[in-house]
Amino acid sequence: MAKYGEKAQSKVEKTMRERKAGSLRSGGSGKKVTSRNQAIAIGLSEARREGAKVPAKKSAKKSTKRSAKKSTKRATKTSTRRAAKKSTKRSARKSTKRAAKSAA
Repeated sequence: MAKYGEKAQSKVEKTMRERKAGSLRSGGSGKKVTSRNQAIAIGLSEARREGAKVPAKKSAKKSTKRSAKKSTKRATKTSTRRAAKKSTKRSARKSTKRAAKSAA
C-alpha cells in the first residue's frame, strides 16, 4: 500500500517545478525557497491541507519536548516575577501620590 496519495505526489511535483522556476516563496517571510527539502515540505503541507493521503508530521523526540517545556516554564516564571515587581512599584507610587495629595 502506498504511503502517499496521488494528490500529494502531484502537489509536491507542482511545488518542485515552482522552485525550479524560482517562483516558490515561503509562507511566513515570503522569501524565495531554494532548498529542495523545503519545497517538498511545502508541497506535503499543502496536500495535507487539501485532505490528501499524507502521513502525519513526525513529532519531536521526548528529550526535545522536555527541554522545550522546561524553557517555557522558566520563561513564564521570570515574566510573572517581573510583572509582580512592576505592580508593587506602581502601587507604591500611587500610594505616595495619594499621601502627598491628602497632605496638601
